[in-house]
This record gives sequence, structure tokens and C-alpha cells, in this order.
Amino acid sequence: MSENNDNMKLITEEQIKEITPEQAVQDINLVPETQKPVPAKVSRKNKKACAPVKKTTIGGQALIEGVMMVGPSRTCMAVRKGDGTIHVEEIKQSERTTYFEKVPFVRGCIRFYKMLVTGTGALMKAADISEEGKPEANKEGQKKSRLDEFTERHFNLMMSIAAIIGILLSVGLFILAPRLIIEIATKFIPDHIREITWVPILLNIAEGILRLLIFLIYLISASHLKDIKRVWRYHGAEHKTIACYEAGLPLTVENVLKQTRFHPRCGTSFMFNVLAISIIIYTVIGIFTGAQPAWVNLVIRLVAIPFICSISYEVLRFVGRHDRNPFCRLLSKPGLWLQKFTTQEPDGPIVEVAIASMQAVIPENKDDDRW
Repeated sequence: MSENNDNMKLITEEQIKEITPEQAVQDINLVPETQKPVPAKVSRKNKKACAPVKKTTIGGQALIEGVMMVGPSRTCMAVRKGDGTIHVEEIKQSERTTYFEKVPFVRGCIRFYKMLVTGTGALMKAADISEEGKPEANKEGQKKSRLDEFTERHFNLMMSIAAIIGILLSVGLFILAPRLIIEIATKFIPDHIREITWVPILLNIAEGILRLLIFLIYLISASHLKDIKRVWRYHGAEHKTIACYEAGLPLTVENVLKQTRFHPRCGTSFMFNVLAISIIIYTVIGIFTGAQPAWVNLVIRLVAIPFICSISYEVLRFVGRHDRNPFCRLLSKPGLWLQKFTTQEPDGPIVEVAIASMQAVIPENKDDDRW
């Protein structure tokens, strides 16, 4: 993935403010405000983030050379194109909200799936947009493949399929694989020991710890990939921009760079909640069901996933709403620690993209996005 350093242009504060919801689909052609580049790092004495004056429901996702922000009424993505300009585009969402999306302990699964579909589509669009303006992207005679043409005609369908595949892979790697490993290990335990009450409980706990280890290895391995590192920098910029907005500061590059890149309501924290709560749920289920055949244990885990996701979502909301409570702050620490692997410090040009995306979704009524 190209850094595009030669084409990066700085945005003035006035130009950023001009990115209104009415201009949600556009390319921003910018002229450098100064010949001095925006520093990638801020000195420690200036890096102390301000305390938030509000909590916002606005959330986001890092993209390839871009950031998607989801506001109370609009979803927009901003992507740095190959020629250095920033493309801001609104992602149309259904305005109809079902009854179940408002029901506690049910809404979590629905919102997670919808966000996954939207995020997958935005990720694919960002990959194409980031290539625009590059010399190799302007060559004549390039034809779209049949798969590309089919994807364009049936974009929503393809995104739903991609999201389902992503869920299946995640379930297989983080839910079913640890159970299969435990089932194999169980075969080496004598029957008279396996039937002892506390042994199945211990095995469920071991399964949960193994699940967390696989997740941690996955994050650490991904964080060492060059292209992923760049995406993580956009992830850090997304968090910093939201923190700056919640602190009530003007959305300037300088203000955003001063903020922390760790946010308690991040998707990384949600994933940790899912894995941690699964240990409790599966252990409790194991106490009531006792020793079961391997296929029964796998089915139980599949059926319980929606409930675990729903509980995890409510825990994330509760902890985010009461983040000054010592107990809630303790609960949020593991998720914040994992963000060391899923976020990186951004530089000025990357922050500009996050600001452009954020400006496009901020509601006119400041209370509409209050958490």
C-alpha cells in the first residue's frame, strides 16, 4: 500500500469546516497551507488529552487509506486518493429501524451484523478509491473482470455474503477451533477422571483461555504486517478524532494529535468482551449439561453465540456510559490494552482524512449524538 507522501496536501481549518453533510459526496482538492509538514509526533508535554465534555454515539472504522464514521443520521467515508485529494462519500443506510434493534440483549447482534456489512462494503470501496489518481490507475485498455461487473450490479448481496463468510471464519477460528482442541485433549483423560464434576468446568475454562490466546496471537501477527500497520494508523486517527470531538475542541490536526488513540467503546473491546463472556456462559452451560459428545458441545457453542454477542454489546454500552466508575474502568482495561495492537499513532495527513469523515456526520443538533 503506497504511502502517497509526495501527494499529501494539508487542509486548512476553514476548508475542513466546509465539509458539510450537504457536500457528502465530493473530492476535496487542497492546497498546502504551509510548506512545513504536519509533525507525525507531538511532544509529550503537549500530548495530554483533555477530559471529555460529552460522550458521542458517533463511531467509526478504519479503511484502506481512509476512515468511515457512523453518525446518528449519516454514515460517511473519507479516503485519500492516489493524487493526494480526499474523497468524501455518504454511504446510504436504510432509514427504517426495526423493533428488535431497540430491544436490549437483542439489538447487539443485529447492529453488529449491519455494521459488519456496511464496513465490508466501505473497505472494498476505499480500496478502489485509494487507487484513483495513481499513474498506473489511469492506463487505458484496462477492463473490468466479470466478477467486478457482477459485484457492482449486486453490491449489497456481495457485501452480505462477504460479511457472512467473515462471521463463519471468525466463529471457526475463535469459537469452534478451541473447542475441537479441548475435545482432542479430553480423549487422553481417563474416563473415571473425566466424570468428576469439576473436570468439565476446568476444561471449559481452559477452552476460554485458549480462545483468548488464539485471538491475541492473531492480533499480534496482524499488527506486524506492513499494510495492516497503515490501516491501524487510520484506526488510531479515528479514535483520536472522536476523542477531540468529545473533549469539545476544534477539529484541527494539532488538537487531534494530542488525544489518546485508545477508546473504551472500540470494536476491539467488544471482541474481548465476547471472548471473555463466552468463558462464563459456556462454563455455566457445562455445569448444567455435564459431559456431552463433541458434536453436542459444538452445537451448544453455535447456538449461544448470538446471546454472547448481545450480552457483550450491553456490557460495552454500560461500561462506556459509566467509564468514571472504578469497577467499569477496570473492566475496560483489557480492551484498551489490546488496542495497542489494533491502533498506531497517525501523522497529520492521516488525521486530515479522519477529520473530513467526522465533519460529514456531526449532527446539527449537538444533543442528537449524545451517548
